[in-house]
Order: sequence, then C-alpha cells, then structure tokens
Amino acid sequence: MLYEAIKKLVQYGISTGLTPETERIYTTNLLLDMMKEDSYEDVECDLDNIVLEDVLKELLDEAVKRGIIEDSVTYRDLFDTKLMNCLMPRPAQVQDTFWKKYEVSPKEATDWYYTLSQDSDYIRRYRIAKDKKWTVETQYGTLDITINLSKPEKDPKAIAAAGKAKSSSYPKCQLCMENEGYAGRANHPARENHRIIPITIQGKKWGFQYSPYVYYNEHCIVFNGEHIPMKVDRAAFAKLFDFIKLFPHYFLGSNADLPIVGGSILSHDHFQGGNYTFAMAKAPIIENFTVSGYEDVKAGIVKWPLSVIRLQSEDPERIIDLADHILGKWRGYTDESAFIFAETDGTPHSTITPIARRRGDLYELDLTLRNNITTDEHPLGVYHPHEKLHHIKKENIGLIEVMGLAVLPARLKGEMELLREYILEGKDIRSNDQIEKHADWVDEFLPTYSDVNESNIDHILEQEVGKVFCQVLEDAGVFKCTEEGLEAFRRFISVL
Repeated sequence: MLYEAIKKLVQYGISTGLTPETERIYTTNLLLDMMKEDSYEDVECDLDNIVLEDVLKELLDEAVKRGIIEDSVTYRDLFDTKLMNCLMPRPAQVQDTFWKKYEVSPKEATDWYYTLSQDSDYIRRYRIAKDKKWTVETQYGTLDITINLSKPEKDPKAIAAAGKAKSSSYPKCQLCMENEGYAGRANHPARENHRIIPITIQGKKWGFQYSPYVYYNEHCIVFNGEHIPMKVDRAAFAKLFDFIKLFPHYFLGSNADLPIVGGSILSHDHFQGGNYTFAMAKAPIIENFTVSGYEDVKAGIVKWPLSVIRLQSEDPERIIDLADHILGKWRGYTDESAFIFAETDGTPHSTITPIARRRGDLYELDLTLRNNITTDEHPLGVYHPHEKLHHIKKENIGLIEVMGLAVLPARLKGEMELLREYILEGKDIRSNDQIEKHADWVDEFLPTYSDVNESNIDHILEQEVGKVFCQVLEDAGVFKCTEEGLEAFRRFISVL
C-alpha cells in the first residue's frame, strides 16, 4: 500500500539520521508529490524491521502502475534516486557535519561519510552483496578475487532511449563535480542522493567521494574539480601525499596515464583509494638499493608479479623528488634485450602506476613500472593479459588489479555454474558455445585433482580462476619474476 511504503521510507530516513524528526511531515509531502498523490493517511504498520530494498520496490512498482516511470532497471534506478533524495540533507549540511567530525579525527569523519553514502542508497548495499568474492594463496601473497555483479546490466529500452536522446555534454563525465544532485538520464546515472566532500589538493579544489560499486572497503575516488586529463608526473605524486596527510588511514593511488595500462577514465584527473590493505602493500622487499643523491630515501624491489619499486621516508618531499627522477628515467629507458622500448615511431610507451600510503612514521610510495607496447603477436599489449587468459580476464590491468584485486566480468558467474555442471556430469565442454573457451584451461587443471566432486568443485574453480589472475599480473610485469627478469630490473636501477 502506498501510504505504508511512504511512512516506512520516511521512518528509514529518520532512523538512519538522514532525515531529522522535525522534517517528518515535510519529507512525507515530498514523497507524495513524487508519487503524484494528493492525499495521505497515517496508517498503522511495522516500523521496526524496515528493509530499504523492499520499500523502494513497492514504491517503484506503484510508480510503474501509475505510469510515472517505465518498467525497466534504468528508469527504476533514476526514480528511486529521486525518492531517496527526499530524505537527504543538503550538500552544505553534509560538508559541515563531515568537517566537525574531522576535528575529532579523520577516521571519525570518513566512518560517518561512508555510512551516509550507504544509507542514502548511493552505494546500494543490496547489490554489492551480490558480488562474488574469494581469495587465493599465491607465492606473492593472498590475492582478492571478485566477480562484479552489482552494476546493473543495460536494458534494451534504456539502450534504445539513449540512442535517440539528444547528445549532452553535461556533466562532461561521471567524475565531474556537476554530478552532485544531477537527475540522470538513460545514458547517465542519477546522482541526486550523492554528496561530495570538497577538499584542497595542491592549492586547488578537488572532490572526495566513495565509489558506488565499492570493490573493497571504503573504496574512494578523489577527483579534480576541473575536467582535465589524467597525467602521471611530479605534481601527481605531490597530490597523492596531500591526500595521505589529510587522511593518514587511507591509501591513494593513480591509474597510469596511457591507454592499455591505464584506467577506464583517462579524460578526468582522479585517484582511487580507501581503507584496505591489499596483498601488494603486504609484499616484502626482495632487494634494497640506493640512488645517488637520494641516500636518505629507502628504496627496494618488491616481491610482486608486476615490477614495483618501493620508496620510504619520513619526508614525503624527498620521496616525491626521487619518484619524479625515477619516472623521468623510466619514460626514456630502452632495453631491447628485455623488450623494453621507451617509444616507437614517436609514440611513448612507458609510464608508472603509483600508490601512496602511511606506514607508521614513514610515508611510502610504490611505483609500478608500466609499458603499453603492442606487437602482431600481442595486439592488445605485450604487458597485458595474454590471449590464452582472455577467457577469464581480457580487460585492462588498472590500479585495482595492480594492487592484487581481480575485478572479473559478470559473465563468469554463469559460466562457472555451467562448468561446474559439465565437469561433474562428464559432459563435453566444447559442445557448449558459452563455455567452450574454457575447455583448454579445464583440460590443463582437471588432471591435477585426484577427486573432483559436488563438495569441492566450487572451491577448485575459484582457486583455478585465482591462479589465472596471478598469471594475468605476471603478464603485466615488465621485468619477469625470474633471475633473468631480476637482472634486467637491476640494469634499469643502475641508470638511476
């Protein structure tokens, strides 16, 4: 019943602290207007066990019935964001509360803001819960694996509508400040329930927010107030440490700034961070070295499938100085015997994926050496997942993967379920178009298990997927984890 659903949603807002008790009537009237309803009765209902997803579904079903919205995931998402915004405090109120809590501690501020971002349904908890997650032990540590199921699939109606829609360049992208409060459209998500915390980075206005898809704990995005392209340079290292000084319990990293080895949005300067310790951060140094003129900065090669230099110092400025020096050397470095080319035909290939964090009294910066050269044999990239592994992971290896978290495509859930059935029943995997791409892989690993049954098949598939991800990371490493690769790594270090 409409009145009951509205009453429950308002109570949810009050119980979570999104809505003050003094605004109960005001919020009720906002929701009635959204639902094109003129009257209201204060009906009796259970207000102790409110499930947000269920209440929103009831209101969305009613909105469809009344012809307010079309019945599709996209239009439902656009509309339930409007409904949630009726409960929300204004941006200035959110900012004011955040900085008051920051005076107590940075962690108190981020804890509150992260909870707000979930209670507001900007982060849809019930969708995130659908993601499949597990870990796999490797020689490099414990890698995290997730199959991303929280991003809704585009429905045909929305795709058709987006194709007919008038082209809009507002907001310019999903990382622009102009997203805050934006109603959305068929080809751009609604952000009416979104609140951004303005921060100052290198004297400029930046924004701090959480990712709506939270691939790990408190997965945040820190983005430039201006829509300008990403660039890895000295200023980028300084920006990372500006943030770490503000929020010392978080790490912050940048995607590389070249295609193939970069992230999905290179057009807007941004970083990603959070309150999570990845396997890469736990990985030990296997070989220390010093760079002339920077003897006060600890430097070492990290035991990791990608090629990583770790810098440590109590003075972040000295780390920034050395990182800039290393970046300059790497961008111009060629070692044909190791198939490292700084450029071909004037196209640059080398860059860095940097990650900054605090470690006790020390500041720390991991520099992941990247190169995006392609060949006829590897048209998507020599230091990119090789074709043999594309049945599991074909997409770019960005910052999140670099640190040891596989974000795998949603298709794998259904494919793994089919593989489970085919393996247990002894069916021919090659006879099914959907999973035949996995056949050679299964032929490789299955004989290594003496007993495969109903109780262990899921664990086996998860572990084997994890092993493939480990190989993906090794493919992305410019200096391989072999004695020959380490020797090539040392040759680069010798020119620093």
